[in-house]
Amino acid sequence: MVTEARSPLPGSIPRRGAAAQRACLLLLGLLGGLAAASAAHAAAPSPDPVAMQPIGARFEIDRTEVSIGAFRRHAEATGLVTQAERAGGGSTYEGGWQQRRGWTWRAPFGRPGDDDEPAVHLTQPEAAAYCRWAGKRLPTDAEWLEAAHVERRPAPPAGFATGTRYPFPTGSTPAGANCLDCAPAGRLAPAQTSRGRGHARVGSTAAGVNGLFDMGANVWEWVDSGPGDEAVTRGGSWWYGPAQMHHDHRQTKPRDTAVVYIGFRCARSLP
Repeated sequence: MVTEARSPLPGSIPRRGAAAQRACLLLLGLLGGLAAASAAHAAAPSPDPVAMQPIGARFEIDRTEVSIGAFRRHAEATGLVTQAERAGGGSTYEGGWQQRRGWTWRAPFGRPGDDDEPAVHLTQPEAAAYCRWAGKRLPTDAEWLEAAHVERRPAPPAGFATGTRYPFPTGSTPAGANCLDCAPAGRLAPAQTSRGRGHARVGSTAAGVNGLFDMGANVWEWVDSGPGDEAVTRGGSWWYGPAQMHHDHRQTKPRDTAVVYIGFRCARSLP
């Protein structure tokens, strides 16, 4: 007699199959959780909103100077009180260095600054700390010079040529920069000083070499280079004429300098 093999009833699962299914469901749940966590991490906004521009294959650099709005995120997240704030104000040069009460990164000229003004009255270590917080770093002097003066875009717009070294961050001439002797450029935040028109709001002047803004003039920029207690600043500022924008002009200042016309931007190495 032939015995008919019994098939499991619909919806029933053999014991071994049920255990395997439970293990499979557990694994799927774990993988789903990991995927969700990964997606949430990828979607999390960067603490630093400044757009970056690749310079060749080695590094990228902020397209604009770090703004008051961007620096405020850092200060609020870390509880930072800057050197100028602790001292009661930063400094400006009026026939000699003079402290200005209430002049800080929050109020560059003694009045509350707008979020799109460059962050100034910051020491070089304070600038470096912001860049680290943002997952970046200050550019080296060599990186800053390359970004400011050597066109690396493969297809730059008219007026720039790939591989060309320019004397000014704006190109062949200083035109378009916010410097003392240049034509008015950008949307200015008026200065309360005896000289100059004040800084322009970030990204409001003409883009220069590599599509970067204000590598020449507007505010000096700290870099991660310099001997001992001194650090290099590059680019000139609204206080100075075009000579300070030139590629061969370099200044050093004490790292703890916090003044009205020094700001910064960040860089990051590319993999």
